Amino acid sequence: MASRKEEAVARKRNGRYNCAQSVACTFCGLTSLDEATVHRLTGAFGGGMGCGEGTCGALVGAGVILGLLHEDRAEAKRRMRELMTRFRERNGSTVCKELKGLESGVVLRPCNDCVADAVELLEEQLARR
Repeated sequence: MASRKEEAVARKRNGRYNCAQSVACTFCGLTSLDEATVHRLTGAFGGGMGCGEGTCGALVGAGVILGLLHEDRAEAKRRMRELMTRFRERNGSTVCKELKGLESGVVLRPCNDCVADAVELLEEQLARR
């Protein structure tokens, strides 16, 4: 499978996709859902889980795809936990406001890079599927 990182980052850059949408829509072809549906499904998860500056939207988008592709809920959760652990190890956090440095003034990872990382880690997960 060719990397989808550039496609996801291009979606984020064009301003019509939040981080969750950028990741999830890039993988919607692997699901039974069309892009318009996935775009709406993930529309509330920008800005850190509904603009609450919580969990990074790129991770939420990856989680949506894992949930759609794994009927076994326990397996989907296990894979999501692994993806989040790897993302945290790489970036220092999974929380949007910490990644953006909103309180500390120190940006751990810009949104486009979070999107790229979530896609890369999701691709690794799917390669082991």
